[in-house]
Amino acid sequence: MSGPIEAATMCFACGVENPIGLQIKFTVDGDTCTGKFTPSENHVGWNDTVHGGIIYSALDDVTANVLYKQGRKAHTAKCEIRYRQALSVGETITLKGWIEKEKGRLIILKGEARRLSDGELVADCQASFMDSAGN
Repeated sequence: MSGPIEAATMCFACGVENPIGLQIKFTVDGDTCTGKFTPSENHVGWNDTVHGGIIYSALDDVTANVLYKQGRKAHTAKCEIRYRQALSVGETITLKGWIEKEKGRLIILKGEARRLSDGELVADCQASFMDSAGN
């Protein structure tokens, strides 16, 4: 594991000091990270539908936080997302990210966003991260 890494208090997705951010609180248990997010009218793309970029940001961050919360410094190299259905303003999603495999500096993670009310999959992703410390 790497040494201490800088705080991300202004992160758009999880930064507690970012007044326009999503402010998602993540927790990690082993190689799995979870969180919840309820989009507001500030996150709209069309009519009452949440912008896909907001959903992407939440998924990118749940995968990133698997590593960050373990004290590992890494950055997104690639992230492929699949939108399964629309998400409306006010519908809470549960976020989950986990490590699929590691090879050298490359870490493959998966993430999903599910509607809290019915467990339906809203979007999922596969992300490749590069470990900055070479672990």
